[in-house]
Amino acid sequence: MPARKTGYYCSACGHFTPRWLGRCAGCGAWNTYVEEAALPAGHARRVTGTGDPPLPVTEVSPVDGQRLSTGMAELDRVLGGGVVPGSLVLLGGDPGIGKSTLLLQVAGAVGSAGNRVLYVSGEESTRQIKLRADRLGTCCRELYLYAETSLEAVEEQVASINPELLVVDSIQTMFGAEIASAPGSVGQVRECTTRLMRLAKERSICVFVVGHVTKEGMIAGPRVMEHMVDVVLYFEGERHQSLRVLRSVKNRFGSTNEIGVFEMSGSGLREVANPSSFFLADHGRRDVAGSVVVPVLEGTRPLLVEIQALVCPTSFGVPRRMTAGVDYNRTALIMAVLEKRLGLMLGNCDAYVNVVGGVRIVEPAADLGIALALASSFRDRVVEGRTAVVGELGLTGEIRPVTAVEKRIREAAQLGFARCVVPRQKDVPAEAGLETVQVATLAEAFSLLFS
Repeated sequence: MPARKTGYYCSACGHFTPRWLGRCAGCGAWNTYVEEAALPAGHARRVTGTGDPPLPVTEVSPVDGQRLSTGMAELDRVLGGGVVPGSLVLLGGDPGIGKSTLLLQVAGAVGSAGNRVLYVSGEESTRQIKLRADRLGTCCRELYLYAETSLEAVEEQVASINPELLVVDSIQTMFGAEIASAPGSVGQVRECTTRLMRLAKERSICVFVVGHVTKEGMIAGPRVMEHMVDVVLYFEGERHQSLRVLRSVKNRFGSTNEIGVFEMSGSGLREVANPSSFFLADHGRRDVAGSVVVPVLEGTRPLLVEIQALVCPTSFGVPRRMTAGVDYNRTALIMAVLEKRLGLMLGNCDAYVNVVGGVRIVEPAADLGIALALASSFRDRVVEGRTAVVGELGLTGEIRPVTAVEKRIREAAQLGFARCVVPRQKDVPAEAGLETVQVATLAEAFSLLFS
């Protein structure tokens, strides 16, 4: 087999080129070239295998030790109960959203519990990190700061300090000597991620890696990086708002449906124990048209969020439609159902739908809330502020059942709501102090709330 040359190889067909190309000249695929460096004679890449022979699954010993608590209950919930030793966690998010703040608070909490932590930064000096640590109150003797971009130097310090937790901020600033390209390139990011994964498995330490994101919101670098790591987390939120939401899109050790809610303050990120009361902080103070409260489900956690809609006659030939926090195409479908089944002529009106607090709703159980908010604004009729609604809307105008309806009803009752409109289904429990009304069609819900 001929020796591989230094250059770029297509990951799809293996075609070689001395310089990077956007499209493969061999198979025609786009963005498939990956940089490879020629290895010295007699040199072989290290692998992550232990060298043990294959064993039956019944004879493999389970992972020793318990999960490592991060000191933040919201993060532990997203991770499935804590960090598994030997796991590699990738954290992505927009610039300035609070990724470094979150991981520095985690490093301080883990260090204060008596575990040794190494915080590696390729973007800031140790003095800059110390200033933030003083502001966050995370300084402790077991937290070691190291400003370095060479992965070989990081591996030497890990061998010397032997930490239980390693934080790398960020993977795009790290580089290995085996590849001659600049930090942040496809080859460097892939190689550094592979070596950090090997480091986590061999030493059984927890590794957190920060990843930059593109303008589309995806983690920058080769897509294979997300396949290699054990956990992929996204830190979301708006800069002008204090709310931050941590979502898991991949988790080999737990559920990917959980979210963690934080509030950014001058002293760092604070956990929001009751997100529903945070989202509805001002809802009970006024009754206005176009506002509806919906109990949605994020993983196993029920949340009460306020959906607002504004419908007004358009001044142009083509009406304008905008959404924030809900799917645009789903909203357009709901408006079509309102026109066909209820006779609400929305074709010559501008329509705007927003979810208060910056949260995103993806489940169809919020369909009834969106429909009623649009109808409330169009008719200028108020939905009573102590009423919550939930249900999936069909194209024929029927209200379809939703999952975990008992959790949604219980959350509404705990926050002092007097009535909850739900689909007609079998498993609807009775909650003390809360009137539960079941509806089968959109017309029935409309008549109930606007009669």
